[in-house]
Amino acid sequence: MNKLLCTTENRALNEIVAQLGDKKSPKRRSAAKKLRKLKDVDAGPHLLAALEAELKDVRTWETQYQMIMAIGECGYKPALPFINKLAKQDFEATMVYVAIGDAIVRLSIEKERDAAPIFKLLDTGNEMLIDGALRAMAMLKMVPSDSHIEKIINYVAARELNQGIHFWVVAAAPGWSGAKVEEYLDYCAKSPREEITSAVALARKNKYKKWSPL
Repeated sequence: MNKLLCTTENRALNEIVAQLGDKKSPKRRSAAKKLRKLKDVDAGPHLLAALEAELKDVRTWETQYQMIMAIGECGYKPALPFINKLAKQDFEATMVYVAIGDAIVRLSIEKERDAAPIFKLLDTGNEMLIDGALRAMAMLKMVPSDSHIEKIINYVAARELNQGIHFWVVAAAPGWSGAKVEEYLDYCAKSPREEITSAVALARKNKYKKWSPL
């Protein structure tokens, strides 16, 4: 039975991987989305090869975004040097940077509390890379050390309450504790953005929500 299941799963994976080579970008994008959900590291080499080809056409940035996200969520670490190079390139569609930041964090962390990749991206000053990094932190339910949490909060607390950068930090906060965290949540509770105040309410209850980002 296990062998049959494994064969069926392999066949399904192969079919999706084959779709990465479709002539139509929406089909390739659909395949990347499916591979994001599967989170199968075996899809990594195929996704990386598909991404390298996809990057030749600036018009297909949405597909590029999904392929980068899939590489990150599949945990294909050999792609990290390539993704790091992409972070330094110019993209007209800045949403691509969000996927890059997300993937870099996922592929760089060595342990659950490892916030070092996040700080490297904070240092770039690229708001979209930073947004992706903070989003990965929230999606992975990371609980950095107290000193690292304080540094992250200090970085975003200087921003105005209507800025979206607060959202993913608050979304990551249900597993965090301490006076600094409570102070930051009190600050964000005054935000005019409903998604931020809703995330604050969850954080105060120590409840994570299953977010579904693009």
